[in-house]
Amino acid sequence: MFVYDFKFDDLTRIAYNAFLKNRKKYKNKPSFYVINFDDLQRTHRCNPLEPSQMVDITDASESARSILLALNKEWVKKSGEFFTESAVIFVTAVIWWLRKYKNGLYCTLAHVIELISADYDDLFPVLGTEPECESLIQSFISAYLNRALEQLEGQIASARIALARLSSPTIYYVISGNDFTLDINNPEAPKVVCVGNNPSKTQTYGAVLSLYTNRLLKQVNQKGKLKSSLIFDEYPTIYQPLDYSVSVSRSNLVSHTICIQDYSQMKKDYSREQAEVLMNVCGNIISGQVLGDTAKMLSERIGKIVQERESISINRNDTSISRSTQMDSAIPPSKISALSSGEFVGQVADDPMKIVKLKNFHSRIINDHSAIKKEEAAYKPLPIIRHLADNEVDNNYIRIKNDVVEIIESEIQRIKSDPDLVHLLFIKPDNNAKS
Repeated sequence: MFVYDFKFDDLTRIAYNAFLKNRKKYKNKPSFYVINFDDLQRTHRCNPLEPSQMVDITDASESARSILLALNKEWVKKSGEFFTESAVIFVTAVIWWLRKYKNGLYCTLAHVIELISADYDDLFPVLGTEPECESLIQSFISAYLNRALEQLEGQIASARIALARLSSPTIYYVISGNDFTLDINNPEAPKVVCVGNNPSKTQTYGAVLSLYTNRLLKQVNQKGKLKSSLIFDEYPTIYQPLDYSVSVSRSNLVSHTICIQDYSQMKKDYSREQAEVLMNVCGNIISGQVLGDTAKMLSERIGKIVQERESISINRNDTSISRSTQMDSAIPPSKISALSSGEFVGQVADDPMKIVKLKNFHSRIINDHSAIKKEEAAYKPLPIIRHLADNEVDNNYIRIKNDVVEIIESEIQRIKSDPDLVHLLFIKPDNNAKS
């Protein structure tokens, strides 16, 4: 199971105690992992750009697109435009170069953020040493050599500025470790992974968690794996289109639980087209009180039924009663807009082996609140994973910065000493030379 916990640790605590209760039922012993950026003693470390899972350059491209669109949600509506695609291509080149350099030894998002901020005179020659990256950055090099600096800054600065928001010792610490991999439904090593956001830092944390989600989906949606569940609380707070995953993962026994406050959130953050596709490919829908277009859309989805109508006509001489039938909304929008707490409407899907005759419902969940409180009181807290030494987080932050400085220095020296690569270096004009 994968759980995106928007208000960490509300769902994570429930998942952890359910895990403790049921882990003996697994054939192979499962593990429980937590990712959060606020309590570093209770978080594991995981590299979302794990080099062993970056098979080809398309993986780097999808990772770059995921992180940049999560940081700039306005770019979702500008996908395909020159400056948006330029930023994605540039970050792709940096990710893939680090993946190829020393077999991915420094392939982490933290190193990507540091390397992308290097000076052009150093960065472009270094990236040019990898043939696959050289073709990606050729347009940037041409703009630089032709002194089209305004265009170049427009192409690259947006990516630099966006990624600079993630330059934090705590984020670097979590994303630069290797405590576990994201293949949660691996039959040999099943996992429950909970990732936590913080409502006060939604955009920053949500961007990193979007990348985790993107990489996890690639590994989960494969044949021959265990059945698994993906749960997204407050789904619009991260950027990871799920329409394709929902469509193709049913045959791989992957279920999705996507929770949103209102359909309008989806349209705002994912575009109307993506929101409509996702809403239509989901087989089951459960809704509490919603208003406006969302209530109207749900009413239309549930459909109409034959309903009896009775009309009474009264005049001086007699009273007549007429009855008729007509198709009308099974649950009108006005009723959905006035649902009470704990009252839900919706529609469920079935399959040929388990036919559900009554697919639409309007009902109330009856909870035993005293039993729930008793169960919650017995919950065990999330365990402390590690005790951090003084300055351990800051030292890791400085180490990553030093890694990138050393990489650039060593590569520039290698380029200077290799006749086949020396052409990559830029010859800076001598301002003191006589005209």
